[in-house]
Amino acid sequence: MSRTELKTLIGPTDIVRVVLGWGAFAALLLLHPVLAPPVATPVLIIALAVIIAVILVCAFGVVKQAEALAHRLGDPYGSLVLTLSIVMIEVILISAVMLGPGEHATIARDSVMAVAMIILNLVIGLALLVGGLRHRGMAHNRTGTSAYLSMLVVLVAFAFGLPALIGTDGSYTVAQEIPIIVLTLALYAFFLYRQMGAQAGDFTEVDPRLLQSPQRQEQTEQRQEQTEQRQEQTEQRQETTEKHGGIREVLAEHRTEILVRLALLVVTVIPIVLLSHDMAALLDDGLGRLGAPVALAGVLIAGIVFLPESITAVRAALGGEAQRVNNLCHGALVSTVGLTIPAVLIIGMFTGQTVVLAESPANLLMLGVTLLLSVTTFAAKRVTAMHGAAHLVTFAVYLVVLLS
Repeated sequence: MSRTELKTLIGPTDIVRVVLGWGAFAALLLLHPVLAPPVATPVLIIALAVIIAVILVCAFGVVKQAEALAHRLGDPYGSLVLTLSIVMIEVILISAVMLGPGEHATIARDSVMAVAMIILNLVIGLALLVGGLRHRGMAHNRTGTSAYLSMLVVLVAFAFGLPALIGTDGSYTVAQEIPIIVLTLALYAFFLYRQMGAQAGDFTEVDPRLLQSPQRQEQTEQRQEQTEQRQEQTEQRQETTEKHGGIREVLAEHRTEILVRLALLVVTVIPIVLLSHDMAALLDDGLGRLGAPVALAGVLIAGIVFLPESITAVRAALGGEAQRVNNLCHGALVSTVGLTIPAVLIIGMFTGQTVVLAESPANLLMLGVTLLLSVTTFAAKRVTAMHGAAHLVTFAVYLVVLLS
């Protein structure tokens, strides 16, 4: 790779973001004795403000690389790169906390619950609201979205509902954990295999003609239905062939750019996750002084960890890319549940730790409402600002439950 080509891909701003992120993390490690609770209120406020500012700067760097990769690779591959990068780091950090000193029986439950409510209600709600207001409605690929929601209904039920019914004190027994781990990983692996292979076309943007007015849309759909059955099998075969050949061709032709952008994405996103977890103690201290519940810190940290994905999703909605919003948000949650739950159950089995997964009745109700709302929202061919408002109100009610 030539120096000119490298300079084209890695700009001065990219280098500044990487240095700033890792420099802030190094400074946090050096200042750990000073920032150990209890911290003076002015120092606490300044430290939190600096950390959040650094995270925001790095987040926009991640978004830049993610959008470049999405443009080069196309969906679902581009969105999957960003999703798996963040989720894998999050899983590793949760696992590291469990392997460290102390009791962390509910860390997986609390983290994944917070991520679920933020992604399914706050991020998707905001994306649909702004996208719906700008475009009046956005068409999405209902087959791909249905696949995401089918996965979520099953995985969330296994993770949070079933342990409350068949487990002991909210935890699976060892005999129950083994089949849950195997089935969860098998289902997630099969999903990825199909998403990146034969069904890749189900996760791409739909025909923009579906964004027409309802009257013209009906006329268009009636004409399309007359030829749809004859063309369906032929189109699926052609689409599968193009996707398989296309992605291989892109990887071969633009290997250098893809590898450099992927490396930049990873080295920029790691400080975001590390800083967000390191500031957990500061948030706990600050919220404790305000009398806020400890669980609120988990929500704030989860929101910060998934900030790059949230920004990318909202930008995609502003551009009318409803399916990319789905790929980023639903894909992130499928990966989070599909990887986090097996990881913590395996660690619990080998270390003898208790892993409490069963949620409270109030949170189970909120999860049920959220999943039902999601299925209802994305059953429509066109998602609108009204759908987004319903999701945002659901998130607001979740905060009420959290603070009660």
